[in-house]
Amino acid sequence: MSRINLTVDGVRYDDDVDPRTLLVHHLRERLGKVGTVVGCDTTNCGACTVLMDGQGVKSCTVLAAQADGRTIDTIEGLAGEDGTLHPVQQAFHERHALQCGYCTPGMIMAAVDLLSENPDPTEDEVREGLEGNLCRCTGYQNIVGAVRDAAATMRAEVPAPRESTTETVEGTAPTTTGEVAR
Repeated sequence: MSRINLTVDGVRYDDDVDPRTLLVHHLRERLGKVGTVVGCDTTNCGACTVLMDGQGVKSCTVLAAQADGRTIDTIEGLAGEDGTLHPVQQAFHERHALQCGYCTPGMIMAAVDLLSENPDPTEDEVREGLEGNLCRCTGYQNIVGAVRDAAATMRAEVPAPRESTTETVEGTAPTTTGEVAR
């Protein structure tokens, strides 16, 4: 057994794991994070996608011991504490971007990863960004639309930079454009 500690959805866990245990099985069987789905166990489908230190990984290819000291975000931790859906979850709901729902947790987590790297993706960039996640039901059109809608929502939530400010940095003259004259 190996002793690991990891933070999953904001909660720290210390646990003993068999060195051969996959992260997806640890999340589901030991921590009860059953939203992380086991689809293929071969990295082909992406249903098990989670964020590890903010990067999307297929948890069926990561050993739990490899996640030692890492932060893992799962679909269960994506919504706000008050139950407010993450913009990607909300967009999937509004766009009917799911049918059977089996791929949805991994697809949403992959979309969150994509949008963290590219906040304004084109349709082609969304399709390329999600190419490691399979959906056998939807035909992808609503998924792509949902990701683009979520991107727009997330961009709108980011406060816009102030257009005109007066800023003084020690040893400089104030300006009215937000830039500092040196």
